[in-house]
Amino acid sequence: MQARLTIDGREIAVDLSRPTDLALELDFSGPQPRHFGAPRASSRPYETPGFGFRGSVERGGSCNCELITLIPHCNGTHTECAGHLTRERLDAWRVAPAGLLPAVLLSVVPEPPGDEGTDPVPQPGDRLITRRALEQAWPLSVPFVPHAAVIRTLPNHPEKRARDYTAQTPPYLSQQAAMLLVSRGILHLVVDVPSIDRAHDEGRLTAHRLFFGLPRGAVQLAAATRASYPTVSGMVPTCWSCRCRRSRAMRCRAVRCSMQ
Repeated sequence: MQARLTIDGREIAVDLSRPTDLALELDFSGPQPRHFGAPRASSRPYETPGFGFRGSVERGGSCNCELITLIPHCNGTHTECAGHLTRERLDAWRVAPAGLLPAVLLSVVPEPPGDEGTDPVPQPGDRLITRRALEQAWPLSVPFVPHAAVIRTLPNHPEKRARDYTAQTPPYLSQQAAMLLVSRGILHLVVDVPSIDRAHDEGRLTAHRLFFGLPRGAVQLAAATRASYPTVSGMVPTCWSCRCRRSRAMRCRAVRCSMQ
């Protein structure tokens, strides 16, 4: 399916029939990613005591009906917004854009903090996604104003798709990197790491707060200072809710375009 879009006065040809699926497939019976010591995501046939129903055709049931247990923030691709940090609940799907977004892909090598940092201070051995790396990866000429950024850390090993991050500290954003993304108008951030902050950061969530526009310690949604509610999708291996092998209702895709 071919489409032509006009973005910032430029005409773009898009093949909508050949999207690239960004979401991580979650296999309940196979290897899975894991973060923060979370248990595996699991699935089992739903049963109703007293009615004799078992939700497994393989086990004699009339249909397949499963009970799924998972922690989206720790078991796979997930999307979060300011409601991740506030008392008021704000579902990411309510603020995430429904249409196509112009995005920039940035491939970076996480590096020692150097003159960049965050709060709390990075620990020895930590690797950061720095402002310097993002600036070097940012295309010199972008034919449109990007509203989304996809950050891919290098090396880009396939084993990311089932990596257990529990015993390690994954790369995370420096506060300078978060501020750069805000200054360039990025509202929707996609990363291949579990979180844009250090896994154990004393609850500071510095990069989250900078990107969402929430002052330090603020837990009220009204305190958010950015005009729109930004989103962050994590554990995207190259963002929306988790894509499950047996339940594919919510998926995130990207399409490539050519400038005319």
